[in-house]
Amino acid sequence: MTSLDKPTEETTADDGAKAVTEAALLEAFGGVRGMVETVLPGLLFVTIFTINKDLHWSAIAALAVALVLVAVRLIMRDTVKHAFSGVFGVAFGVVFAMMTGNAKDFYLPGMLYTLGLGLAYIVTTLAGVPLIGLILGPVFKENLSWRTRNPGRKKAYAKASWAWGLILLAKCAILFPLYWWADTTQLGWVLVALKIPPFLLAVWLTWVFLAKAPAPIDVFAEMEAQGQAEREQAEPEKAAAADAADRTPGRHRRET
Repeated sequence: MTSLDKPTEETTADDGAKAVTEAALLEAFGGVRGMVETVLPGLLFVTIFTINKDLHWSAIAALAVALVLVAVRLIMRDTVKHAFSGVFGVAFGVVFAMMTGNAKDFYLPGMLYTLGLGLAYIVTTLAGVPLIGLILGPVFKENLSWRTRNPGRKKAYAKASWAWGLILLAKCAILFPLYWWADTTQLGWVLVALKIPPFLLAVWLTWVFLAKAPAPIDVFAEMEAQGQAEREQAEPEKAAAADAADRTPGRHRRET
């Protein structure tokens, strides 16, 4: 092996780890399609309300498109968790706005959820169990092994959770004053504009932190290997027990 071979192999391994991390993040957060499903109902609501100022038609259209997105997922037999979360968010917003008669309240449940999620990222990180690790652990097949067996990875999850928490709280710091002082259309367009960029920034920072972290410990592979070793160890013992039983005098007498 030449002096140039080793860096090439290491670069390939790093690229592979980054690709795995990227794929896992896309799976966890829904990818481009998940972003579309998140933005489209709110975009439709604010567009219709900007045109005709009709709360009922705006709310019905937003809920209808959210249900259509779920139906498409079901027809294609694809995962529906991201689309369903969108439906529940839109439904809460519709119900809340209809109850109060204030179109701005369509956005309030989602804003409160964002605030709660941002605080959850911060609190869980301070408690030593960063939320992003709880979310991504099963995706990377490491579950909670990073907490005690992979300190470098735990540190990366803590950094990523701090990033998510601070970005979401910064978003709330923009939206809540607008909820009180701006009109519905101004709040709606700002909220739509802030749907994707903060999310992409948080995902990118998570990718950066995890790409530099140690590889995840595949606990599922470990359990499978342990089970296979136990089975292999048990087979000779069973064979020895069966052979010993064949050699007992009592067995020969019964067979005779």
